[in-house]
Amino acid sequence: MESSKSAHAMEGGELLECVEVNMAGNPEYSVIWMHGLGADGHDFEPIVPFLGLPSGKSVRFVFPHALRRPITINGGMVMRAWYDIVQISTSRGQDKAGIRHSADKIRALIDHEIARGIPASRIVLAGFSQGGAMALHVGLRYPQTLAGIMVLSGYLLFPERLQSEHSKANAATPVFIGHGTQDPMVPFSLGQATVTALQGGQWPLEWHDYPVPHSVSQEELADVGQWLQACFS
Repeated sequence: MESSKSAHAMEGGELLECVEVNMAGNPEYSVIWMHGLGADGHDFEPIVPFLGLPSGKSVRFVFPHALRRPITINGGMVMRAWYDIVQISTSRGQDKAGIRHSADKIRALIDHEIARGIPASRIVLAGFSQGGAMALHVGLRYPQTLAGIMVLSGYLLFPERLQSEHSKANAATPVFIGHGTQDPMVPFSLGQATVTALQGGQWPLEWHDYPVPHSVSQEELADVGQWLQACFS
């Protein structure tokens, strides 16, 4: 298993800097995994061996670093974040410009994986906390069919826009949602509300709750690994 840093030029700007972990040989699948507020791409790098994926599975994990920006809820401190947070909410007071900018950056990463030879149908978009919110926001709107969308301790941004903005290409894409029942940062109720919103559509939904705070447990990683294998089968 190899780990490396990468940053690539793209037309109209730079791709986000990323940490990459290649499980074996020439990658046949990609998982683009966004970190949470104040973390970086290294945050979930160590979890790859704990997913229980077959050793011969040629998967490239791409862990991008979000750009640094001031965060209102943290007193204006500058940290890596996908968007500013005024309050934990699905719609009210959202940083629409920041979300739009990061969505463009994440779509560019998907496009870059496709350019590297991985079709969209073999790419999973994943994330934790606000990274999970971005994975769901971008994945449901992406114009090509993805292999899956994973949301860990996250939530659905702008639920009132879901029906009008979601992509027909991803109207039946598998979605994994996991959330801690004791989460003090992103309330468990937001995870439940996300599930309720998605159940109104055609998405094959896998929902798990875990007796943990704002974190990922060994049990959750095992469930994620099994779900990824199903996406890549």
